[in-house]
Amino acid sequence: MAQTRRASLGAIFLTVFLDLLGFGLVLPFLAKEVRATFGVSEFAGTLLGSTYSLMQFFFVPVWGRLSDRIGRRPVLLWSVFATALSMAGLGAGLSIGTSLVWLYVARIFGGIATANLGVASAYIADITKPEERTKSMGLIGAAFGLGFILGPAIGGALSRIAINGHYGAVPCFVAASLSVVNLAWAFFGVGESLPTERRKQTEARSLSPLNFGAVRRASELPGVPTAILVNFLVVLAFTNLDQTFTFFCTDAFSFTNLQTGGLLAGVGVVAALVQGGLIRPLSRRVSDAEFLRSGTFLQAIAFALIVASTHFGLLTLFLAMGLLAVGNGFTQPATSGFVSKHTPADEQGKLLSVNQSFASLARTFGPALGGLLYTYRGMAWPYVAGSIGMVVACVASFRLPRK
Repeated sequence: MAQTRRASLGAIFLTVFLDLLGFGLVLPFLAKEVRATFGVSEFAGTLLGSTYSLMQFFFVPVWGRLSDRIGRRPVLLWSVFATALSMAGLGAGLSIGTSLVWLYVARIFGGIATANLGVASAYIADITKPEERTKSMGLIGAAFGLGFILGPAIGGALSRIAINGHYGAVPCFVAASLSVVNLAWAFFGVGESLPTERRKQTEARSLSPLNFGAVRRASELPGVPTAILVNFLVVLAFTNLDQTFTFFCTDAFSFTNLQTGGLLAGVGVVAALVQGGLIRPLSRRVSDAEFLRSGTFLQAIAFALIVASTHFGLLTLFLAMGLLAVGNGFTQPATSGFVSKHTPADEQGKLLSVNQSFASLARTFGPALGGLLYTYRGMAWPYVAGSIGMVVACVASFRLPRK
């Protein structure tokens, strides 16, 4: 049945968008509600995000290599189904409000389930020409942006609805419902992108979470190790904000969940415009390396302005978030595009998943580092660290070939 459907960019875009919309629903409030419900520190709240990303680090290579062997579609279907279960479990834990351990279990399972962006990147690489790959990878970035437009805004509003006197469960249940819709769409609408004759059969026994062979293979390809390093630094710096921003908006500006979600939605609008519209015409004239240099530079300035906003007010914060959205819109598709262009056709899933796996490792350390700095050094320090990280990434990006 799968082979009768035509693989298309539109189909995979909608699948990734629905997946990320569900993720965005819980972003504005989860760590803050954990602090309020269980009386724990910001560090303990942000560790939920780190745990989620740690599982992605372990399982992104597994799903990527498996998709090289059995096709992209079965892996995507499993991922969407498991995401529905994990979101329902997270909502149940928040509605009961008695077990922090349960929330961690739900996030662990969710991280395992949603380790599919490497597979989605490989799907796009399967059906696009190398010269069109960066602008096509921008579709994943656009899905991120649109997920951040609707997800945080809707999640922030829904988080105000209480169940059993506890807040935050309703967005989780809505996210689980979206995953069920996504599963139906993926089953009937997403065709297989990897023909049987192009699937690798040589690594049937190599499904361990840490594939050092794939890392070693990536290190042999020109420029790929540097691109993965730059992406790691960008994600590490960015996720200092990821889980602490809800605390920052509340503690510095007395924002509600709805206001924080609205601000993140604004970031999503800008990111979607950049990655879904601006990247396409610019990619004909601007190299991936130049996108990375410009994007990291803009994000370094943005993090510095977030720090300054505690002294200069909301307009400075809005400017900072706009620059952050533009900069991140440049870096995300450029990294995937660069790695894909330097990877053999029959290893796209494996090596793009190496890039996503290291990004997941950065997402593991980033929220934990941000929460640690926020708890023990003060609200400005996660963003000081973020600015420094982006400067280092910008310097590293100059090692990438311009062409």
